[in-house]
Amino acid sequence: MLTVILTMTVLFAVGYGFGSISTGFLVGKIYGVDIRNSGSGNVGATNALRTLGAKAGALTFLGDILKVLIPILIVRFVLYNGMEETYVYVLITGLGAVMGHNFPFYLHFKGGRGIAVSAGVIIVATDWWVVLIGLAIFVIVVTITRYVSAGSLIVVWYLPLYTIYAYRSNEYFVLMLVISLLFTLIAYIKHLPNIKRLLSGTENKLAFKKKSNV
Repeated sequence: MLTVILTMTVLFAVGYGFGSISTGFLVGKIYGVDIRNSGSGNVGATNALRTLGAKAGALTFLGDILKVLIPILIVRFVLYNGMEETYVYVLITGLGAVMGHNFPFYLHFKGGRGIAVSAGVIIVATDWWVVLIGLAIFVIVVTITRYVSAGSLIVVWYLPLYTIYAYRSNEYFVLMLVISLLFTLIAYIKHLPNIKRLLSGTENKLAFKKKSNV
């Protein structure tokens, strides 16, 4: 168990390093904008979409996905393929990436909300049908409500639910479930202002904006 804990510690640190690469901040710099001073001040894909346009939003989303896909793909298929602990290691690496994205040290620990990064973990850690069903649910919820936050708050339940479904007989099940629930907890904490606005009916609805000439 000590080996597992030490490995998890290293993988969490690696994930944090990858996750702290702030795609939204870098894309904003390309556009000549400090995205932290625009819109919601968030460095995630949604704020990039709203303040800089669809292309910037797509680039930010792609970058946020890739920065977690790279380390967890290596963990799952190269370093620890087929091991009993593989899912644990994928989750802890992904959790590190979420923490790095949400709290990058060089931006004074002010980052995004971790939904795109969590989506990257879901893509690698779960089955293809979970990804397709989850994507469909997200699209339907956002299309109907036009609240990205509403769809996001549903997405972050996929990992714990999948963990219960697929790994309830694994010897590391409790550890897996705790880690997967941390994704949900962190997302809800980061979305507290959104939740308050959703409940009061003042949450910002999704609207596309053309790239500004800045």
